[in-house]
Amino acid sequence: MSLTHLNARGEAHMVDVGDKAESRREARASGVIRMRPETLALLADGGLPKGDVLATARIAGIQAAKRTHELIPLCHSLALSKVEVAFELDDANACVQVSATCRLNGRTGVEMEALTAVSVACLTLYDMCKAVDKGMEIGAIRLDSKTGGKSGDYSRRGDATEVPIVTGEGEAGEVSLGVRCDTEQPCILVKCLAELRERLGVGEVSVPFEALERADVGALKRALKAMDERFAGLEEGRVLCAVNQVMAGNATPLTAEDEVAFFPPVTGG
Repeated sequence: MSLTHLNARGEAHMVDVGDKAESRREARASGVIRMRPETLALLADGGLPKGDVLATARIAGIQAAKRTHELIPLCHSLALSKVEVAFELDDANACVQVSATCRLNGRTGVEMEALTAVSVACLTLYDMCKAVDKGMEIGAIRLDSKTGGKSGDYSRRGDATEVPIVTGEGEAGEVSLGVRCDTEQPCILVKCLAELRERLGVGEVSVPFEALERADVGALKRALKAMDERFAGLEEGRVLCAVNQVMAGNATPLTAEDEVAFFPPVTGG
């Protein structure tokens, strides 16, 4: 699986969607903000000093979805036909469940718009409530479903064997995109991309998971160097890393069957 926002030289670029067919596309994302029970009670009763918390957070989420392209550098400006932000107050767990649904008829998906709407709505809830509770926690922001487009439909609660295109945290805080390795034992699939592949002379290699002294990217680099001295080049200059298409560093944890990509610095474009 390739990183579509990197060209052959490892440079960031906006994907050209001009030749794609238009279709109805929809995405739903969710997140949660946890707070003290007393804070949630004040929110429900309208007793917070900044006024109507949920109405303000809803407007903020809708506005954020429409301006996602201004926040995420390589996103397209989209003519959204629907943005819906909803809240569910969970007294038992002292939190607010936030969800957002975005829809359009177009050539690219709206996953980032839905995720951005949820993120900004949660941040707005924090801003509206922080005067009485600075210990609130925002988390579990994730894509729940998407429909339309060439990649097909995706549902987090769907078939357990489904391989999602958009990555995110699973129920245990891990990302897994399915079995990738060409060995019988659990392993990490490593890819060297663009100019780095040419410089090292290595394109793809499977590293046994048990060869890692610790389950993180730094240990993976050491294991690669122990396998082949050419991988010492991963420490030469500024080499970027992504785990399952999410930017990562030496301390990023790994699990068996992860895909780790190393590539040259992103220079823009």
